[in-house]
Amino acid sequence: MTRKQIGHFEPFVRNVKHTSRIELSQSGLKKNINFIRKKLSEGTRLSCVVKANAYGHGIPQIVTMLGKVGVDHISVASAYEAEEVLEFRKAGTDIMIMGILYDNDIEWAIAHDIEFYVFNYERLKLVLEKAKKLNRKAKVHIEVETGTNRTGMTEEYFKKAVTFLKRNNEYIIFQGLCTHLGGAESLSSTFRTEQQKERYKNYLAECKKRKYMPVTRHIACSASALVMPETHYDMVRVGVATYGFWPSPDVYYQHLQSVNKMKDTPMSRIITWKSDIMDIKHVPKGDFIGYGTAFQATHDMDIAVIPVGYCNGYPRGQSNRGYVLINGRKARITGLINMNLFMVDIGDIPNVNTGDEVVLLGKQKNNTINVSSFTNYTQLLNNEMLSRLPTAIPRKIVR
Repeated sequence: MTRKQIGHFEPFVRNVKHTSRIELSQSGLKKNINFIRKKLSEGTRLSCVVKANAYGHGIPQIVTMLGKVGVDHISVASAYEAEEVLEFRKAGTDIMIMGILYDNDIEWAIAHDIEFYVFNYERLKLVLEKAKKLNRKAKVHIEVETGTNRTGMTEEYFKKAVTFLKRNNEYIIFQGLCTHLGGAESLSSTFRTEQQKERYKNYLAECKKRKYMPVTRHIACSASALVMPETHYDMVRVGVATYGFWPSPDVYYQHLQSVNKMKDTPMSRIITWKSDIMDIKHVPKGDFIGYGTAFQATHDMDIAVIPVGYCNGYPRGQSNRGYVLINGRKARITGLINMNLFMVDIGDIPNVNTGDEVVLLGKQKNNTINVSSFTNYTQLLNNEMLSRLPTAIPRKIVR
């Protein structure tokens, strides 16, 4: 990027570094997708969910990576995300919007052959109007209410919807019948999940009764895709597992019951978050580090300053608790996480210099900082922690 010449100065090229960077492992993603596919029933299609900027990993990078491993269906939460996927998807990849689609964006979705949820009966009339205007078929997934009580048609409106779809099949394709399981990741919610599965079957029975079936039946999220084969139907929508995370300890436990532990091939975390040491300081015994009195040196200390803070998605709850990796060793955070930086104790790590690489999340040599090390201290979910990573952080695909 160049700027106009100012006075007699030559234009300059902007080539500055962000304070941190993210690397994404293509081989790790391939391992995860292969693992998930082995779990699926024969004929079940895999749709990978890339909402929330691909769970913080980055939509452009993840969609590109998914294309390389043959994933041909992508799910998002909005038209905004769908537009980004459209730019980076591999030819022949279908896109499905599971969340909000504003009235003004319906025509755009139909024109670009994008599938979308409809969970309100009255919406179908507007979809029909737009499809007729474009003289193109809309691909609609009817979401039904089975017990999560978020979005989804109740039985009364669903019956009307099926009649409407059948009557207007020239312009609207009944692309899918779907619901979302509200507790599949928890063994304590098994009774609830069973109720939802039965209620979904009742909606399918209604379709059969009216002799108008959807093209695709789908209800499974990551948790149910991994441990409930009866929920696979025609397609599963896999989010967090795509990125190498188990939806919960319960799901991992159930997985272990079904395999020989010695032959288990766990998924891989594909994300590594890095920064660099911006400064090194010597702190005398008794001095405070950072704001306030959150940390006082009990002995002479050497600390490193890291140019990342809570504005960069690094949780403030890690203050005086968390660790980073420097030269493959753990360095404990000392004092409060600031907006743009924090400090770590490097007293036990030899040969540390300004500019050395710092791993905030991921592996360095024989040590690892897991997402759980953040979530255990801060009460954040894995998904919450990852999805808060700013889009401004550069993301790079590595082998």
